[in-house]
Amino acid sequence: MSDIPFAALSPETALDAIDAVGLRADGSLMPLNSYENRVYQFGIDDGEPVVAKFYRPQRWSDEAILEEHDFIRELGEAELPCVAPMVRDGMTLFEHQGFRYAVFPRQAGRPPNVEDAAVLGVLGHALGRLHAVGASRPFRYRRRLSIAEFGIESAEFLLASGFIDAELVDAYRAVTAQLIERIAAVAWDVDAIRLHGDCHLGNLLWRYDAPNFVDFDDAMTGPPIQDLWMLLSGDRSDCCRQLSDLVAAYEVFHDFDGRQIRLIEPLRTLRMLHHAAWIGRRWNDPAFPAAFPGFGETRYWSEHILMLKEQLAALDEPSLTI
Repeated sequence: MSDIPFAALSPETALDAIDAVGLRADGSLMPLNSYENRVYQFGIDDGEPVVAKFYRPQRWSDEAILEEHDFIRELGEAELPCVAPMVRDGMTLFEHQGFRYAVFPRQAGRPPNVEDAAVLGVLGHALGRLHAVGASRPFRYRRRLSIAEFGIESAEFLLASGFIDAELVDAYRAVTAQLIERIAAVAWDVDAIRLHGDCHLGNLLWRYDAPNFVDFDDAMTGPPIQDLWMLLSGDRSDCCRQLSDLVAAYEVFHDFDGRQIRLIEPLRTLRMLHHAAWIGRRWNDPAFPAAFPGFGETRYWSEHILMLKEQLAALDEPSLTI
């Protein structure tokens, strides 16, 4: 894997990469919202625009990226709407001047309206179908959602990073230790399968009354509820209703183990811990200070610790019901 920094990915290099796979770029290039990778839309002579994702160097192995692509291909073969990488000369992963990248057709759409029960039904059907494919065989190279990586390692990194104000370090250490102890005590005895992994509304494009799944960059092995809980919003009654609608439709295509509902708040906790550590780990990338200007300041950590304390209380609340 290359260690070339993204700073070396110039517009000229990106345009040349499109030409290198046999597409004739018309010279137009528009950056799209992405922090982990670099994603651009390109105009194509005599064709529809395409989107290229340049993978962050040293993050994933070639095998892990190709396994992501294979998973999307499987989903497409199962007629599940998702945006799959384009195949050029039998390949989906390319390299140009040290940068690995994939090219996708541009897909328009809007976030689904999860306040609509009918929309939730369609989403539930789609996720049930996705997980039926995901359960058919395991990943070999993709990461597994774990308390160790997302929780313990995240907290340890931040405690050693110097980002947290000295007077707040003890408070952060105490609350994260309590959170990790609490979520480790929860029974995680549900089957883990291949997942989208980052199934929030921004990665679902509603188009022709169906969700198109995009950005499988965080595809992983984990409990199925990981792909459902981020679609819930509102107060407890709203979340219970939404989850009930999702699960009723989901079970048409894949069994739902109700025990995993208790994992929603532990998974939310892990996401909060991992997100803060992710920003810290990427701080040398100029895109991150620009996107998260308050990170590292006293106010950020005071508010973050407060949210973690609130999450500690949330772990004591009864699980959602369906």
